[in-house]
Amino acid sequence: MMTAAVAAGAAFLALAVGLWVGRALQGRRQGRAAGAAEDVVAEARRRAHETLARADEEGRARAEAYRQREDAALEHRRLEMGAQEQRLEQREATLEQRAANLAQRETLLLQREREAGDVRLEAERVREQARLELEQVAGFDARAAKEQLLRRVEDEGRRDAMVLLRDLEMKAREEADRRARRILTASIQRLASEVVAETTVSVVPLPSEDMKGRIIGRDGRNIRAFEATTGVNIIVDDTPEAVALSAFDPVRREVARLALERLVADGRIHPASIEDAYEKALAEVEQSVRDAGEWAMLEVGITRLHPELINLVGRLKYRLSYGQNVLNHLVEAAKVAGMLAAEVGVDASPVRRAAFLHDIGKAVSHELAGSHAMVGAEIARRFGEDPAVVHAIEAHHNEVEPRTLMAVIVQAADGVSAARPGARREAVESYVHRLERIEEIAGGFAGVEKVYAMQAGREVRVVVDPGEIDDLGAGDLARRISRRLEEDLQYPGQIQVTVIRELRAVDYAR
Repeated sequence: MMTAAVAAGAAFLALAVGLWVGRALQGRRQGRAAGAAEDVVAEARRRAHETLARADEEGRARAEAYRQREDAALEHRRLEMGAQEQRLEQREATLEQRAANLAQRETLLLQREREAGDVRLEAERVREQARLELEQVAGFDARAAKEQLLRRVEDEGRRDAMVLLRDLEMKAREEADRRARRILTASIQRLASEVVAETTVSVVPLPSEDMKGRIIGRDGRNIRAFEATTGVNIIVDDTPEAVALSAFDPVRREVARLALERLVADGRIHPASIEDAYEKALAEVEQSVRDAGEWAMLEVGITRLHPELINLVGRLKYRLSYGQNVLNHLVEAAKVAGMLAAEVGVDASPVRRAAFLHDIGKAVSHELAGSHAMVGAEIARRFGEDPAVVHAIEAHHNEVEPRTLMAVIVQAADGVSAARPGARREAVESYVHRLERIEEIAGGFAGVEKVYAMQAGREVRVVVDPGEIDDLGAGDLARRISRRLEEDLQYPGQIQVTVIRELRAVDYAR
């Protein structure tokens, strides 16, 4: 037990000694660390003092440099302001000098204005005195002199204008004729059209005079049934072995002609056979109409057309205008229009189509109110034709002002086909009436003595009084007569107006 106590005491003693030694070592280390820290702090303070000293010196140097730069800039600005003040003083002096000069000139102008006013008053007085003296010498006042002068100036101006207008018209006409001749020649020489005097047949030959009795029937029963069925009148007169068919509709008349020929060939004529013959003839004509329309389309080169338009075109096979078959006229006009379009450099297809349909209104013109041009335009519009084609149709007789090149080409093609020699002919009554109307229109102008319509109405010669109309007035009269003929007459081709002014001076030697 004592041994244990001794051991415990020894252990305690050893622990105490260890603690004392550790504390002694730690104190030494702390002393050395404190000394090193003081050295580091002293070194840092020294470096900081050096850095602050250098920064202070650099700041002072920069401040001095900035002050010097600012002083130099202020000096430069002061010099510039001095120069500007000097320039302003010079400008002010210049403006004062100019103001003095302007005041002097204003004074001079006022003086000259007063002098000019005095001169103007003196001139007015002299002119008034001269006017009074002139009126006394001439015998008329200033108004009459002014009117005479104005009339003279007006006459001279009109004469100069007419001379200029005549020269311009001559040049324009020569140029237009040259170009039109070239285009039309190139187009017409490519069109070899036959001249055929086709006439719709309205007379049916009979094998004998007895057939007239069969056609009339007992108490006129057969002829009444025929007229009621076909809508065509039968004219039975003294013409040997023939009867005439009368109807405004050429298609209806053709159906009646075929039906009557069938009845005459069969010999049995009664109401039932009349209806049967009419049905067969109607079917034949309808097929002929369709065939004619399709042939015309192929002839012109049109591939698509409304079926109703094809039928209307085919109906024109039986329609004549001044003896010219209208369907052939459409085909011919379409070909000419296509050639003209190619010559002037536009697309020929729509132009050909418009020319092909331009007289489509003639197929129904007797059924609807209005001219064939307007009716045809409405039909084309109803069946979906292009607005440009519709406009060309309605404008081809100038009932609507032509606004497109297509419309003008269609007009030209229509005129070329209609005016071709042999294309058309007219009745004697209308021919004589047209000649009389031409002479009446031309003779209605002042100064006209005699009028002669010549060359089947293609030329009108007007003899004028040389005392009323001078040479320049003759040209003006020809233009006015031409415009009046264009407004009041319808005719194929053109009419040449020639004004003849002949002055004869007669005297006798005694």
